Amino acid sequence: MNSPLSGRSPRVIVVGAGPVGLTAALTLARAGVAVTVLERSPELGSHSLATTFHPATLDLLAGLGVAEPLITGGTLVDRLQWRTCRGRVLAEMNMGLLTGMTDHPFRLHADQGRLLTLLERELARHRHAQLRLVCAADAITDTGAQVHIHAGGQWEAADYAIAADGAHSTIRSLLGVPLAATPYPTQALRVLTDTPLQQRLPGLAPLTYLQDRTLSCSLRQLPDHWQLVFRLPLTKDPSPATPHPTQRRPSRAAVTALTRQALPGFGKNLRILDAHSYRLARGVVPSLRHGRVFFAGDAAHLTSTAGGLNMNAGLQEAAELGEILAAVLSGGLPDAALDGWATRRRRILLQAVIPRAEAQVAGVQDRDRHRRRPAVTRLRAIAADPAATRDYLAKASLLDTISPPIGHT
Repeated sequence: MNSPLSGRSPRVIVVGAGPVGLTAALTLARAGVAVTVLERSPELGSHSLATTFHPATLDLLAGLGVAEPLITGGTLVDRLQWRTCRGRVLAEMNMGLLTGMTDHPFRLHADQGRLLTLLERELARHRHAQLRLVCAADAITDTGAQVHIHAGGQWEAADYAIAADGAHSTIRSLLGVPLAATPYPTQALRVLTDTPLQQRLPGLAPLTYLQDRTLSCSLRQLPDHWQLVFRLPLTKDPSPATPHPTQRRPSRAAVTALTRQALPGFGKNLRILDAHSYRLARGVVPSLRHGRVFFAGDAAHLTSTAGGLNMNAGLQEAAELGEILAAVLSGGLPDAALDGWATRRRRILLQAVIPRAEAQVAGVQDRDRHRRRPAVTRLRAIAADPAATRDYLAKASLLDTISPPIGHT
């Protein structure tokens, strides 16, 4: 793919070909902006734990032409359910109540690898976009008029750069931009099983939160397996917190003990495909803009994996940034509009994304019954009121954080 701007450098360089980086690149390419994506790995892949795509995210992916095939290969979550481990349903909410607020009144559980394939395919349709694999960025200079990035043994110049290179961002490190991470007091254990839980538990929703006196677990249905995610006390561990699995493998006995408690009667007989624990942290960069470089996704923020909000927020901010950058480069908006984007998205992270992700764990999923009981009471009251349910689902799905029209940042 060659740039149509003969003899010119790409207008924007995106570092990182994960979901956030490719979303930003495709948004720019569709607007006619020459863009180059630099990826250190030899092939596309994702180490992210997130599998949840919210309505607002599906709306923006539809605008990029990738929502329909992603939905076809995923599991639609039409309702959310809370129940005890003994099977008593505490509350249930119908995602259909979001009809009229979104073109996709449901959540989707899907493999991020499928999204990457779809985004790459769409990006390849644009001659003024290119994806360079095995091309790790190892130096960066911001001259004030351009950004120069050294990758793959050569320097590349652009008007702007987007760092979407993950929680351990090389660009963030090279620029000396801090991301102070505060560890959460709990860790997560993710268990994958191909046992058809929906056949064992009649009425089970594709997304169900289980709880009892001492256990917190969420069940997520994907096309070919279920995920059980347990919230557990943090064990003593000198290693730093990370938003990605550290591939700590718990013993079979420990996993079986938890699945038996979560699913009495048949939990000990689950066919386990994989199980690993991981630690989490929260943090946001001081600013999503650093001169002519912008941070998005895990390179900009970390939070609990609850609800998949961190990834969905990253996809939103990437698409919005792409639109505003395209407008600035075409002369339709002043450069100051990019400051507005950075300020607004950071405010959303601090006031909406992080608190809502943490509230999911601190509420009904709290291991402390004194905090859990009033949370269950509030949740049941919300579920009994359609208007309150609609508002709850809209906020839990980030429908109130979608980007405003261009020029109104």
